[in-house]
Amino acid sequence: MKILVSLTSLIAFLLVVLAGPLYKFDVIELGTAFTGFKFGVYAGIAALVLLALQFLLRRKTVTLGSAIMAVVFSAIAIAMPLNMMNKAKSVPPIHDISTDLVNPPEFVAIAPLRADAPNPVAYDGIETAEQQRTAYPELQTLTYPQPKAELVGAVEQAVKNLGWELVNTDSNEGIVEATDTTMWFGFKDDVVIRVNDQGSERLVDIRSKSRIGGSDLGKNAERVHAFIKELDAVLAK
Repeated sequence: MKILVSLTSLIAFLLVVLAGPLYKFDVIELGTAFTGFKFGVYAGIAALVLLALQFLLRRKTVTLGSAIMAVVFSAIAIAMPLNMMNKAKSVPPIHDISTDLVNPPEFVAIAPLRADAPNPVAYDGIETAEQQRTAYPELQTLTYPQPKAELVGAVEQAVKNLGWELVNTDSNEGIVEATDTTMWFGFKDDVVIRVNDQGSERLVDIRSKSRIGGSDLGKNAERVHAFIKELDAVLAK
């Protein structure tokens, strides 16, 4: 039974942890990856049940090392998918976030890169805007006193500091576009930053949109927050 417990917990762990990299490198489809999540949770629960039975029926075969390994692997296999499910329930099921909900920045150079993406390049509309206002009321247009050219340069630097792929910079239009690739699944989410003049101030708007998926699990809002923080840090230097 010791071998069975260890093997079951290891399988559970691998089903969950490897789902992202296997999808990222085009070995499996996204639906298969999520199926792996489901069976990983089942296998993790099964491993814990088998471990409990081993303690009850064959206590002498239990070793501390194998028990700890089984618990850790099973806990990871169960916790990671459940955490994602809980996150999905705590945020709105949207994948397009913008600090300007009336006139969101438009993707230009990135638009052709999204030609085959399930999520279209156009803004998702009024329903998405309403859900964002409720969930992320703090995300609004930013104002800065710096000249437009200086702000565009700072935006570029912030993009680079965050490790995003810089796709396009149009200093005249005040547009910077970039793509952020998530580490685990390799999802590509696109970002456009717009800098406009308004009298003595500059208005900065950020939009982040996923190429795939209905809910972004709050990732795009987190990305916008991270960018604002990094831009302020660059401008403070």
